[in-house]
Amino acid sequence: MLKAHGVTISMDGKGRWVDNVFVERLWRSVKYEDVYLRAYETPAALRVGLTQYCQFYNTERGHQALKRQTPDAVYFADPREKPAA
Repeated sequence: MLKAHGVTISMDGKGRWVDNVFVERLWRSVKYEDVYLRAYETPAALRVGLTQYCQFYNTERGHQALKRQTPDAVYFADPREKPAA
């Protein structure tokens, strides 16, 4: 059906682990660093908590893969700046 409408599937192979590895790692962090620790009792509390955690995750939490920088620091860095050797 997809091919009939000219739609291509984005995954490079059915069930390949690399297709969702970044999202899976993010949600693992969210669950273990926030959701399981706080045990939100209402959907509204969960929404507020996830909003706060995402803010923390992007602006304060250093990431090993980013040389302990935050995602915001990397994303908003001036591309004209040269990294120190």
